[in-house]
Amino acid sequence: MFLSEVFSSLGDWLKGLPPTGQAVMTFFISMVPVIELRGAIPVAAVAGLPWYTAFFVSAIGNMAPVPFIVAYTRRVFLWMKDRNRLAGAVYRLEKRALAKAGKLYRYELIGLCLFVAMPLPGTGAWTGALIAALLDMRLKNAFPAILAGVVIAAAVVTGLTYTAAGILSS
Repeated sequence: MFLSEVFSSLGDWLKGLPPTGQAVMTFFISMVPVIELRGAIPVAAVAGLPWYTAFFVSAIGNMAPVPFIVAYTRRVFLWMKDRNRLAGAVYRLEKRALAKAGKLYRYELIGLCLFVAMPLPGTGAWTGALIAALLDMRLKNAFPAILAGVVIAAAVVTGLTYTAAGILSS
């Protein structure tokens, strides 16, 4: 119940913006870790954005931080490990990400794509990029796999969201 109230409130707030503002806010919502496009698309639907705008804007927004995460996570983690107070947080993040990596060791890029594509909490582009960085995947290899996963997830979430919105409105 709580999530539907949050989506509804954000959607109502977005309704007050012009269409360009709605698209920009959808872009930024999809960049937020954990929320990502899985939350941005339903908010865009509540706001009244067309499905194709929600799809493309949220996919692009979800991919925006990926190159930075893949390229700089290892360096930032090494820096944080040198700071005693931050080392514990890094070890917990690494442990959590590597636990989700599971079969990615074996299937690498296809596994990464399928992991990111699952429209479930904790399986989006942020976690996929973090896993790619921790597995020392090169950005030029990881980026297309994550992009494919994001496009699949966006298609699934858009289809489910806009189908449900159509059913509920009729």
